[in-house]
Amino acid sequence: MSAGVRGMKHPKRSASPLWPIAHIQEIELSEANAALTAWGHKMGPCNRPNGQIWALGMFAHSELVAVTVSAALIRETAAGFGRSQAFELARLCAVRPDLCRVMLRLWREFAFPAHCRAHGFEWAISYQDEALHSGDTYRFDGWVRLREHARSGTDQRSGRKGRVKTIWGWHADRATRDAAKLQTTKHLGVLAP
Repeated sequence: MSAGVRGMKHPKRSASPLWPIAHIQEIELSEANAALTAWGHKMGPCNRPNGQIWALGMFAHSELVAVTVSAALIRETAAGFGRSQAFELARLCAVRPDLCRVMLRLWREFAFPAHCRAHGFEWAISYQDEALHSGDTYRFDGWVRLREHARSGTDQRSGRKGRVKTIWGWHADRATRDAAKLQTTKHLGVLAP
């Protein structure tokens, strides 16, 4: 018997071509960007000029099936948080849409706390383009709306006008998330759902 998670013991399993069925691991940004391009992510590759970037991949039977790219905030503040308080889940994409929810849950359960421990962050934010997505992926995973109808500035590289976005937030503590949601809804003059 070998020690397992949280001290539980489990019998050793025989070698099998089935296991592991799936796992997540850190990957190179170039590998994540290639997947984002191949799978048609609307924002394309994540090429940030500043700050740290972390890429994570989910593999099924050794094949890359989903990616996340996390990054330092581009601006000094976003949704009221400074760079020392929050970081961005900049990309979430999978070979098929239903795997995005799985990858997001694994990311927030394992990658988010690891980033917080390593860098002192408290929050993760993610931008949802209102013209492209409903926000259900974040809502169903327990994220809170921090800001609605935020318009990003003009893209300095392309000159393209910014899109209308919702800023979603994740904090490990539910009460903290709920307080942020209430503050956001008071600011907007609407009742919390």
